[in-house]
Amino acid sequence: NTVQKHRQELQLLIAELKDRDKELNDMVAVHQRELLAWEDDRQKRLTLAERCNLLDNELNKRNDIIKSLTQRLKFFESQQNYSRATFEYTQQKFKDLSQKVTDAAVRCHTLEEKNRSLHKSILELSAKTGQLQAREQELLTVLKLKDELILETTDHITEFASKFRKLESALRAARAEELRLNEENQDLTLRLKELILETNKLKDDLCEKIKENNKQEEEIIELRQENGCLRNELVLIVEKSKRKDQLLQFARSKQARTDTELSSLRQIYVKQQRDLQFLHVNLESSQELRQ
Repeated sequence: NTVQKHRQELQLLIAELKDRDKELNDMVAVHQRELLAWEDDRQKRLTLAERCNLLDNELNKRNDIIKSLTQRLKFFESQQNYSRATFEYTQQKFKDLSQKVTDAAVRCHTLEEKNRSLHKSILELSAKTGQLQAREQELLTVLKLKDELILETTDHITEFASKFRKLESALRAARAEELRLNEENQDLTLRLKELILETNKLKDDLCEKIKENNKQEEEIIELRQENGCLRNELVLIVEKSKRKDQLLQFARSKQARTDTELSSLRQIYVKQQRDLQFLHVNLESSQELRQ
């Protein structure tokens, strides 16, 4: 009965050892799969780290590009402000020249009126000269009779002749002034045409600069959007890496628990081996006793 009990116990222990061995084999296979998965995760993590470094470098390059484009935008804005100031200065200069042309036209009109009045005065003086010449003839006829009247008439003639010469000199000066004003008016007209052409050219340049500025603003907006997308992708990658680290920590803790359980099972197995050897010894001794 004792031997049978020992045999049954041994059979139970052997079955239990087989089950434990099978469990240990399953645990080892699971551990191997976990090791392979951990190695795969480690490779993926290294790949993701390299990709993160590449994305960081690309992000730095994009930031440098954005900085350079921002500097170029500031330069174009300053250039646009300078062009605008130049255009305003040109407009002001154009207004001043227009005012000068208007003043010159008014002055020319005034001189023409003065010239007409001087011409009228010359005609009147010519008529008066004719009258005076007729009067001189009459006075010459009367001169023979009255010498005093002749002397007085001669003085009047001398005075009118000096006035006539003064009027002629004034007329020549007025004509010279009129010629000078006409030349100045022509020069101002040519200068006005040149300023109009230069103003149109500045307007065209300003339109081109505005178009180029708008194009660069669109490029900057696209780069900002792309930068935002890259940042969002980088945040997702970082979150995924954190989740991988958490899973790795869970796997390590599970591996530690598995190692402790395996060590405990090994100790149990060693103890059962010792008990089995002890039972074998007892069985041999009992068989000897039976013999």
